Amino acid sequence: MTDVGCVREINEDSILTTPESGVWLVADGMGGHAAGDFASQTIAAEIDTIGIPGDAVDLRARFMDRLTRANTQILNHAATLDDGTIGSTVAALLTSQGHYACIWSGDSRVYRLRGAVLTQITEDHTEVRALLDAGAITQAEADVWPRKNVITHAIGVSPVPECGMLEGSLADKDVFLICSDGLTEYYHNDELERVMNAAGNDLEGLCAELVETVRTRGGKDNVSVVTVLCRQVPLAGFEADGMFPEFGGAL
Repeated sequence: MTDVGCVREINEDSILTTPESGVWLVADGMGGHAAGDFASQTIAAEIDTIGIPGDAVDLRARFMDRLTRANTQILNHAATLDDGTIGSTVAALLTSQGHYACIWSGDSRVYRLRGAVLTQITEDHTEVRALLDAGAITQAEADVWPRKNVITHAIGVSPVPECGMLEGSLADKDVFLICSDGLTEYYHNDELERVMNAAGNDLEGLCAELVETVRTRGGKDNVSVVTVLCRQVPLAGFEADGMFPEFGGAL
């Protein structure tokens, strides 16, 4: 679900859900109308061409190839405008053969709920996060930092995409949440954990609740959420019709 929010006129977020390819993503554009929305839409459109990958390695390679293409298109488009740099964050979940990879650039996030415990998989590419990691400011200072929304990485602002990646194994009943910062501006991780646990398997209801809560709290930015429930499916059995002596060692 994606929503323009309560203040802005243009939705610069884009979402993509392609379970047949094993890819789900949120992209949050920056640069204003005809710029930020172009950037996020370009990312979604390129990733949508991945098709059916052969395995997890192939999926990651196809994803980064399309993301690089999108990066180039955004840079070329920015060169035709007088408004300076444009770009988009991206946060993506890739799944294949019982494994996942999270790839991101900027401050859109991926969370995983496993066994009632919520884990933030991604780490924000922001100025305030860098200051926290360096020990230059405290968490209390970070919460009110005047430049806490300044991002240090995005697609379309450097010659090649600058991304983080984390991989792991999927588990039955894992729930992933992919979101733009329009959600995390209004939710702390502990509240997200409570809401996601209460929702159970009602992912549509969860998305609706998250977006509506953001709107009731002011909704200064666009907000986008994608939720994914993972289920372990046993291999299908089969029956052989007839006798095959080679299976019995007769040949």
